Amino acid sequence: MSNQAIIDHLNEILKHEWTGVAQYSQASFIIEGPWREVYAEKFEDDAKESFKHANLIGNKIVALGGVPVAQRNEIKQSKDLTEVLQNSLAFESKAVEMYSQALELAEGNRPLVVFLEDILLDEQEGVEEYTKLLRNSQAVVQASTARKSG
Repeated sequence: MSNQAIIDHLNEILKHEWTGVAQYSQASFIIEGPWREVYAEKFEDDAKESFKHANLIGNKIVALGGVPVAQRNEIKQSKDLTEVLQNSLAFESKAVEMYSQALELAEGNRPLVVFLEDILLDEQEGVEEYTKLLRNSQAVVQASTARKSG
């Protein structure tokens, strides 16, 4: 494993985590309606988790001899709760993919593998949580639509 290859990949992950801070914060600000009380706090907590991961990754980049990026990717935003949940699931799924790729690059460096696996577990839990939330959300939308047409 070349340190530069893993540093470059960790910097891509860092950009993704910075995007999560902004995207989840924005969702917590703009979500409205009867579910605001529940979801605003959820999105705020996810922004904090992305910040925690960004902090860990940034420090690891420095420890490996690199310089952490200070950019993020474009955020996705919407006032539609289902769309926000779908964007969140896509974000978490991308994180799982990125951390899985980092694990392949880190092969042979057991401490780095363990470090990345710990974060990967958080990201996988995010995928599972948003999958369950979307399942419920779609059922609520379908029930609401059925009541209106019936």
